[in-house]
Amino acid sequence: MRAAKIFFGDDLAGRLVEDEEGYSFTYDADYLKRSNPNPISFTLPLSDRPYKSQVLFPFFDGLIPEGWLLEIAEQNWKLDDRDRMGLLLACCKDCIGAVSVVEEKVTE
Repeated sequence: MRAAKIFFGDDLAGRLVEDEEGYSFTYDADYLKRSNPNPISFTLPLSDRPYKSQVLFPFFDGLIPEGWLLEIAEQNWKLDDRDRMGLLLACCKDCIGAVSVVEEKVTE
């Protein structure tokens, strides 16, 4: 299992998890209680229920670099281009835009 904390600006917005069943994204309860929280994406509107998918959500997949930048990331971190969660965790700590992804160490 791999997990990431998802930030909107400096605020913890939620948690993305990859496990044997696929992917899930859940908004942080404190984030939802804020006076005017922003959804991280139109495709992931604010909800207290987890979103589930067999593949990485398109919004998160879209954060992963493409082209020559992706090739550099794959070579430097020895990542397979099919390991979308690995690429997301390695490349998206400081994305362009409001959303950032920080790996969360998980003990199983």
